Amino acid sequence: MSYAIYPSLVDQTVVVTGGGSGIGAAIVEAFAAQGARVFFLDIAEADSQALVEQLRGSKHPPVFHRCDLRDIEAIGRIFDAIVAEAGPIGVLVNNAANDDRHTIGSVTPAYWDERIAVNLRHQFFCAQYAASGMKTARKGVILNFGSISWHSALPNLSIYMTAKAGIEGLTRGLARDLGGYGIRVNAIVPGAVRTPRQMKLWQSPESEAKLVADQCLPERVEPEHVARMVLFLASDDGSRCSGREYFVDAGWYGASS
Repeated sequence: MSYAIYPSLVDQTVVVTGGGSGIGAAIVEAFAAQGARVFFLDIAEADSQALVEQLRGSKHPPVFHRCDLRDIEAIGRIFDAIVAEAGPIGVLVNNAANDDRHTIGSVTPAYWDERIAVNLRHQFFCAQYAASGMKTARKGVILNFGSISWHSALPNLSIYMTAKAGIEGLTRGLARDLGGYGIRVNAIVPGAVRTPRQMKLWQSPESEAKLVADQCLPERVEPEHVARMVLFLASDDGSRCSGREYFVDAGWYGASS
């Protein structure tokens, strides 16, 4: 396969949350290949350090910051450090999330709050921090990650799906409020992506076969396919795209349990 090169992404300052593994790592790698200056936040130190080593030969080797995104003050400190090093953030990719399963009866108020903090709250505050510099620059891109899960009503994910549905509302609100400053905000909705975590915890040969059968395109969605949508929307080629959801799911209309 050959993929597009986006000149507008060269030397762009990009921040990716949850960039150490899975879809996030593919996004970091894709931006690095475009010549962007990539900074990524994660709590998975081993995976993140391995990714930094893998991409050390890039024009701008990616920079890893360890950050628990439940700590809003820590997010602010790291964003300030990134801006001090590389200038205003041009692209923010709010990718980090955790899809641990849960039953309705087991949920406590504390667990609810923690899951919302992990999957939704940080997207708003990361956008808030990034948008302050974007407003001054009168341009910028914020990409929030949703999920196919709530569109397909998957089981044992009620809080996760609540958060992911909220992200699409957040995206439209931010797009409206920030559009006058030249800032574009969109949501990316991945389908059933073949990441190491998904394959280890949730998928089997039987469930994979059902996924493929339920998709319009009978091919598995890989992290790099999602990353390519991210690149397009982050680039000047997507300059009239804002306030919308973009699905990368191979046309998946089934709900595999």
